[in-house]
Amino acid sequence: MLVLTKENFEDEVLKAEGLILVDFWGEKCEPCKALMPRVHELAKKYEGKAKFCSLDTNGNKRLAMAQKVLGLPTILFYQNGAIVAELCVTISIEDVEAKLIELL
Repeated sequence: MLVLTKENFEDEVLKAEGLILVDFWGEKCEPCKALMPRVHELAKKYEGKAKFCSLDTNGNKRLAMAQKVLGLPTILFYQNGAIVAELCVTISIEDVEAKLIELL
């Protein structure tokens, strides 16, 4: 998974083509840490079909707010620079995979 920062977010997400999943998480968010390994498994399973990225909101609060991330965990799906789907707060890995399949 690609680690996003305010320096690379625009190029890697907003200017990129194809389906991009961004996992917004925080160090103190236990549900985030529980979900993350499963998202990494999806990244391997769907390698080449979608880009998987993660963004630690602790160091990138303004960026997360600009993307309208109000709670954690949040997973946003982007296509051609636009948000096309959002999953937030009570997320199961099954929900993530179902939305991914729907968008592919």
